[in-house]
Amino acid sequence: MSEHVIELNDSNFDQTVASSPALLVDFWAPWCGPCRMIAPVIEELGKELAGKVVVAKVNVDDAAGVAGAHGITSIPTLMIFKNGALVDRSTGLASKAALLGKLQAL
Repeated sequence: MSEHVIELNDSNFDQTVASSPALLVDFWAPWCGPCRMIAPVIEELGKELAGKVVVAKVNVDDAAGVAGAHGITSIPTLMIFKNGALVDRSTGLASKAALLGKLQAL
């Protein structure tokens, strides 16, 4: 992770969702090829949206509780939360422009 993208897990996920006005979460795993492909996009969004949107990653291997609770069956899965409520969910690769559009709509 970097200073712009935080790591969420079973112990801090719910608290972070509840306390973040806008939150993008990338559910991923190190062995997932598409996850590695979208990782630079997530990093760029973290830098560009710092102070506006919290950008986070959840390693599904390390946070099986969170992944199970949110029905993650395919990765990468991207979720956008606004004021604690899930407002968007997508699975698979997404372009930076498409994600930026969704986040700016918040």
